[in-house]
Amino acid sequence: MVTNLPLRQLGTTDMEITRVGFGSWATGHSEEVVGKVLRGRGAADRPYVFTKCGLVWDESDPMKEAVRSLASKSIRRECEASLRRLGVERIDLYQIHRPDEFGVPVEESWRTMSQLVEEGKVRAIGVSNYDASQLRKCESVRHVDSLQPPFSLIKRDAAVAEIPWCNANRTGVIVYSPMQAGILTDSFSVDRVKKMADDDWRKKSVNFQTPHLEKNIVLRDALKPIARRHDTSVSAVAVAWTLAWPAVTGAIVGARSSSQVDGWIAAATLTLTAGDLDEIASAIERIGAGSGPTRSPSLTITQ
Repeated sequence: MVTNLPLRQLGTTDMEITRVGFGSWATGHSEEVVGKVLRGRGAADRPYVFTKCGLVWDESDPMKEAVRSLASKSIRRECEASLRRLGVERIDLYQIHRPDEFGVPVEESWRTMSQLVEEGKVRAIGVSNYDASQLRKCESVRHVDSLQPPFSLIKRDAAVAEIPWCNANRTGVIVYSPMQAGILTDSFSVDRVKKMADDDWRKKSVNFQTPHLEKNIVLRDALKPIARRHDTSVSAVAVAWTLAWPAVTGAIVGARSSSQVDGWIAAATLTLTAGDLDEIASAIERIGAGSGPTRSPSLTITQ
């Protein structure tokens, strides 16, 4: 297992982060779990803690779907609750989870986020799932420290506009779901989807339904020769592919156990060759899986 991971500066912030990070969403009540881990550790002996706001659940009915609220009072209330659950005095990176659904102007919510930085409650601020037009609106108020978009070999749409915007504006990019919710792992199969619980959200996702599912698994299989050449896992190759895009600072990868972390952490030190990237791009185009660009412009290979 890799223990010493390379670092990269997150945008224009003073933070250098590992190329891969642990996503704790799958652990359940994740801030409380992380808070327990952090207890007893000094500021110099703890990892960076990144969390989000903007999804508000009804405490009287936890089964009810969360609403996307970015009103100033709501952002502040969530921030205070996160600080309390995490047991920290300052959140290293505070991110907006998704755009507001009630018509709150982007500039207004971003101004509140900026105030949290000025007040010392958060160190840096970012957004997740924002498009380029929303990023530009935020930038008019205060610099966007980071963007967290979905990005994988299957879901490549962020490479059209959002990742290039971040590259041009020195905004860090931390991609999420680089293994496409488990499809791009060594052991995934059609049979596994059939055995998923009826309430598993993935069953409703187009990427887990015919004919997309079968194409995605064929694409996963196309990574196996590359994984063998590097003596690593398919999961590590999938994550490393996202990190090969010059504007991408890091990838947040979910896990429910330490063994799952062992399966992908090697991506942090895996450098795919130009030949590997060309082989992957050709496979995507041949199979017709997913959507979005298959190569970073700076990595385009001419014959």
